[in-house]
Amino acid sequence: MTENNNQSAAYEISTDHNRLEVGLIHQYLSQDSYWAQNISLEVVQRSLQHSLCFGVYGLDGQVGFARVITDRATFAYLADVFILPGHRGKGLSKQLMQAIHEHPDLQQLRRWVLFTRDAHGLYAQFGWTPIPEEMTPKMMQLHTPDIYEKNR
Repeated sequence: MTENNNQSAAYEISTDHNRLEVGLIHQYLSQDSYWAQNISLEVVQRSLQHSLCFGVYGLDGQVGFARVITDRATFAYLADVFILPGHRGKGLSKQLMQAIHEHPDLQQLRRWVLFTRDAHGLYAQFGWTPIPEEMTPKMMQLHTPDIYEKNR
């Protein structure tokens, strides 16, 4: 049985880890994304194991993906969201975001965060807002942007 399905035409959204096409996810992240260039397959596999993953599936297999890193009680970080180019423009990213927001394990969270360079319009449709300027001095990070280059 597929968990958390969302049917629309010939597409389906599922949180079933057994359906994830790890090779496709790795290829997209390591070669086509701007945020995870050169990420290793082993790192992708570990990230999938420890996240709530959402796959988007068409008749020919997986066409999209997103993962949520969460304690399922107070906090969630949305990451690695993509729809393959040949399947864009069909509303799949909106359906994916709706499935994520409706997932039973992600209700009543105090804070969600994400980083995006170019999809602000998509997320705004679901109530996401920029972090207020007065909050940014309170935020900190430990960032190693070239980590995937170092570990090649």
